Amino acid sequence: MRNRTVNLICLSGLLAVAFTAHAQSAPAAQPPASPPPAPPPAASVDFDSPPTTSLLLEAHGEGVQIYTCQKDSDWAWKLKAPDATLFDQDGKAIGKHFAGPTWRLNDGSEVQGKVLQVRQQPGTIPWLILSAQSIGAQGRLSQANFVRRTQTSGGLAPSSGCDAEHAGAEARIPYSATYSFFNTKQ
Repeated sequence: MRNRTVNLICLSGLLAVAFTAHAQSAPAAQPPASPPPAPPPAASVDFDSPPTTSLLLEAHGEGVQIYTCQKDSDWAWKLKAPDATLFDQDGKAIGKHFAGPTWRLNDGSEVQGKVLQVRQQPGTIPWLILSAQSIGAQGRLSQANFVRRTQTSGGLAPSSGCDAEHAGAEARIPYSATYSFFNTKQ
């Protein structure tokens, strides 16, 4: 009986040691997994820093901003449309900018924009960020989904001369700007 008691004590001790060793080697209970981090925000274009997107084209625009004298609550010059030629870095004419606002290159590619952000500039038309949608043929602009207008000069509406006597009159005000076309989906 004494052997049996000794065997039971030894067996109990071995089981206790085995259980303790197993518990120490088993991974500790983990708190529930946290959800994966949110994806980074979609790439975007802004005024101050280089975008984390693909620059498809940068063009210099020169032309006029066309204003029409109209009456709302009072008489005022209202933007009708831009009319500008787009030039590449070598000064070669590569396209046009016109109402929509729309940019069309000589290769047939074309985008139409919608204003997303405006940054007023003293003494000149504002800088803009626009979403863009391809509405033309395949070409350099067909993948553009943002347009940024910066480095503007001129183009402000006249400050006087719009009244009942000049209803419907147009004013063509010279301006220039840099247009950068981006693809943020690549």
